[in-house]
Amino acid sequence: MRRRWYAHLYLQVLVAIAAGVTLGHFWPETGAAMKPLGDGFIKLVKMIIAPVIFLTIVTGIAGMRDLRAVGRVAGRAFAYFLTFSTLALIVGLIVANVVRPGAGLHIDPATLDSAKVADYAAKAHETSVTGFLMGVIPDSFLSALASGDILQTLFVAILFGIGLATIGERGERVVSLLEDVSAAVFRIVAILMKAAPVGAFGAMAFTIGKYGVGTLANLAFLVGTFYLTSLLFVLVVLGAVARLCGFSILRLIAYLKAELLLVLGTSSSESALPLLIEKMERAGCPKSVVGLVVPTGYSFNLDGTNIYMTLAALFIAQALDVHLTLGQELLLLGVAMLSSKGAAGVTGAGFITLAATLSIVPSVPVAGMALILGVDRFMSECRSLTNFIGNAVATVVVSRWEGKLDHAALDAALGKV
Repeated sequence: MRRRWYAHLYLQVLVAIAAGVTLGHFWPETGAAMKPLGDGFIKLVKMIIAPVIFLTIVTGIAGMRDLRAVGRVAGRAFAYFLTFSTLALIVGLIVANVVRPGAGLHIDPATLDSAKVADYAAKAHETSVTGFLMGVIPDSFLSALASGDILQTLFVAILFGIGLATIGERGERVVSLLEDVSAAVFRIVAILMKAAPVGAFGAMAFTIGKYGVGTLANLAFLVGTFYLTSLLFVLVVLGAVARLCGFSILRLIAYLKAELLLVLGTSSSESALPLLIEKMERAGCPKSVVGLVVPTGYSFNLDGTNIYMTLAALFIAQALDVHLTLGQELLLLGVAMLSSKGAAGVTGAGFITLAATLSIVPSVPVAGMALILGVDRFMSECRSLTNFIGNAVATVVVSRWEGKLDHAALDAALGKV
């Protein structure tokens, strides 16, 4: 039964975003007061993310039976993540050197207010690689689900899925029960998504009301460069990968338009994580691959965040008239590769990761982050959109590498848009 035009989620979210921008621009105080609507919706979604990830991964791994296949999927996924996250860092570095968005500002570091970024620097100090690895291990089996930590939930789910896969018939009975529970959980997701337009309206009204469209003016060149670079990365780099795998990146984007608008409205890719899992399974990707690639990609395949890191770091250096040698830029690239993993899963990860990177490269003062603090909220939306598309492409690619991609289902899903 065809839905009426006004019943489509993407249209409702689009209207909500436009209404939020209007309210925030003309009545900024009222717009800023809408923050609880956006925060409340994101909390609702985060409430259900841990069960969705746990159930998807456990049923996917337990259903594979062959544990070597699990290791193969994980290995291929991480090979993809490492390749394209590193490529995103290099793209950001090249664009920053060619465009030089911070050149000519000549800002004295002594005039910067370092107190504004003190909290981020403190969080960055806590997100070392060792601390990150220890943080993956939960205090107890249930605490991972209770805390909602994606990586801890992933760790527990993989162990539980492997356990079920190795106990034969008794495991099959548990898997059957979990599949029934999974159906109920995804029904809850569908119910929660009815509130998506309200969340998008509140988040966008707050952003425009709090920071104003005018805050983009003085740093418009940096923001524009970042958006254009991310767009080219998606269309050219990911587009080439998609073409090699036999599908169109533009059709994939159109297929995910409702989820992308939700990410844009809430400035959080996590808000659409459950929907991405459901959509990729519907597009012919097997549950076992989707369950491993999507959750791990949310922490390790952050193309938009990586472009932002090197581009923003060099913008700060250029604005402060700090000349970096090729060796220092390569050091910055290497540190960014590690710190982007160390701050994975942390709220505001993009800004915190940048602080972690700059703190290890003393040539560029961390206080320089105060220059971009005012527009970071606007760039976070582009980071989230690019990360989201990157994870969708990764899921299709790994499914194809595994030889388990249902091409007919993919063509049918993308052909309808």
